[in-house]
Amino acid sequence: PAGDVASVGVDTAKDLLSSGHRFLDVRTTEEFNESHVHGALNVPYLFITQEGRVKNPEFLTQVASVCSKEDHIIVVCNSGGRALRACVDLRNAHVTKLEGGYSAWVDEGVAGDKPLEELKISCKFR
Repeated sequence: PAGDVASVGVDTAKDLLSSGHRFLDVRTTEEFNESHVHGALNVPYLFITQEGRVKNPEFLTQVASVCSKEDHIIVVCNSGGRALRACVDLRNAHVTKLEGGYSAWVDEGVAGDKPLEELKISCKFR
C-alpha cells in the first residue's frame, strides 16, 4: 500500500546518495534527458503515447537489470506521483521516495546534470 512507502527530503536524499544509495529516476526519457541528479539511473514508469500515459510493461524487469534486491534505492519522478506508484510496485524494503520529486531537488538549489550515456537505460515496447 502507498501508506507504507517511506519518503525523505532533499537534504536526507543527498546524504543517502553519498552513503551508497542508488537514485532511480522514473520520469520519461525525455524528462531525464533535460536534467537529472548526478549518477541517476533512468527507468521510465510511464510512456507517453498517442492514447495518453501508459505504464511501462517492462518496468520491474528493467529495474531488476540495473539494481539488486540488496541495493538501497531512492525513487524520484517530477513531483512524486509516479515515484509513489513505482515504489508500491517494487515492494522493496530498501526503496525510499524523494519527497517533492525532482522539482524539490531543483528548488533546493541542487544542480541537475545532463545525461551520462553509460547510465541511461533504453526502454522499448515489444
